[in-house]
Amino acid sequence: MALQRKTRSRLYQATMYVVLIGIVAWVALITDWERLGKQFFDPQVAAELFPNIIVVALKNTVLFTLIAFVGGLVLGIIFALMKLSSVTLYRWFATAWIELFRGLPALLTIFATAFMVPIGLGIKVPGGPIGAGLLGLILVASAYMAEVIRAGIQAVPKGQAEAARSLGMSPMKTMFWIILPQGFRIIIPPLTNEFVLLLKDTSLLFIAGSTLMTKELTTFARDATTMNSNATPLVMAAILYLLVTIPLTRMVAWLERKMERSR
Repeated sequence: MALQRKTRSRLYQATMYVVLIGIVAWVALITDWERLGKQFFDPQVAAELFPNIIVVALKNTVLFTLIAFVGGLVLGIIFALMKLSSVTLYRWFATAWIELFRGLPALLTIFATAFMVPIGLGIKVPGGPIGAGLLGLILVASAYMAEVIRAGIQAVPKGQAEAARSLGMSPMKTMFWIILPQGFRIIIPPLTNEFVLLLKDTSLLFIAGSTLMTKELTTFARDATTMNSNATPLVMAAILYLLVTIPLTRMVAWLERKMERSR
């Protein structure tokens, strides 16, 4: 009986391989490779993108990601501590903030900070349209990071706080010198994931508007695609995104395995 199950399993796997190979072969046969190469992998169009796709678009994408990540992290720590506070008003405000910006689409938040806030409140955001767009991205990032940080703080054993308090440390010193460092060690993988998500979300900044020197990868590739009537710039942008995000996601997986072994 066991032999029959093993035979059926091997037969099933072989069938799946045959089906997959058949689908790949069928797609390869019906694809117009010459047209595909001309529209998506034109070397001449790709060469025209350099060096600006690196020194302007990719640089801006990484820079905007870092700004949004740091801003979101600072606000995230504040709102995580507020949500864990014994003061009811603080908890309510933090909960409302987190639920609001986690519930709204990031594109809508960026649109609001770029247009609705300046027009409705008469407030000029530093940095122009890109600065306003980044503010929206920071608000969204802060809501997600606040929940990640809160989870990290609550994952620290309560005995750590009790030991610090028994040594005469104040609640604030206990939080910032004992609890937060240990919490951050736990949440490094999810925070790295947030960084990767922010890197991709910078593509939403197009709605705020940009100048020639403030374009991120997606806006740069979209404009180049329109100008050349060719999709090669989009492929180039996708490759650059992957060159940045794949090492980061692999690092997250490595960190998770390392932390699992340490436990």
